[in-house]
Amino acid sequence: MQTKMPVIETVARQIQDMIRDGALRPGDRIPSQRVLSERLKVSRPSLREALLTLETLGLLRTYPARGTFVVDRDAEPAAPGAWRYGDDFDIADVFRTRLVIEPELCRVAAGVITDAQLAELEAANARFDRAWRDADLVTHVEADLAFHRVVVDASPNRLLRRLYYSVHDLLTESQRQPIPNTAQDRMAQSIEEHAAIVAALRARDADRAAMRMRVHIGNTALCAGIR
Repeated sequence: MQTKMPVIETVARQIQDMIRDGALRPGDRIPSQRVLSERLKVSRPSLREALLTLETLGLLRTYPARGTFVVDRDAEPAAPGAWRYGDDFDIADVFRTRLVIEPELCRVAAGVITDAQLAELEAANARFDRAWRDADLVTHVEADLAFHRVVVDASPNRLLRRLYYSVHDLLTESQRQPIPNTAQDRMAQSIEEHAAIVAALRARDADRAAMRMRVHIGNTALCAGIR
């Protein structure tokens, strides 16, 4: 799965760019998967994953027996994106799991994180901010995932790292799913929360780092409709 992700993200970005550039307009039905897979020179399974990613981000919506359409984000009310794992895992449980794992990873990372890793966090947060302002949601989520992975990889607790990566697909989807319901002021707050996490890690303040991560995940859950 990991080897497919760059392909899926590239294809998702290509279709997103069609929407941003006006080649696909709000309300348009997108071409069939056969046509798109040939046009983008990608396998049908990778294309389907890319389309599901864009549905989660609120850019596309599929209607049974009608097809997949570009969402008119100005006309349709904001709502959390589609949750792909509903038959197996409740999204509330995914956020509860994140609240168990990630603050502790952040806590133990505080004592050992390097200056290079802190610089990676700041760079990821800058990409996160810039991509949001550019309406590049695919890159925005990639930067968010990169930020959280730096914290995970900085942690010396190998078992916690393994637990995190064992449910990585679920955690990734939980970071995409709130995007359609995220207002500009909330995104500004999220960027500030990332910066507060970095500041606590830079200060080697383990308790504050864990608290900042807990607050950040809790606020993200609110955008997903989880209280």
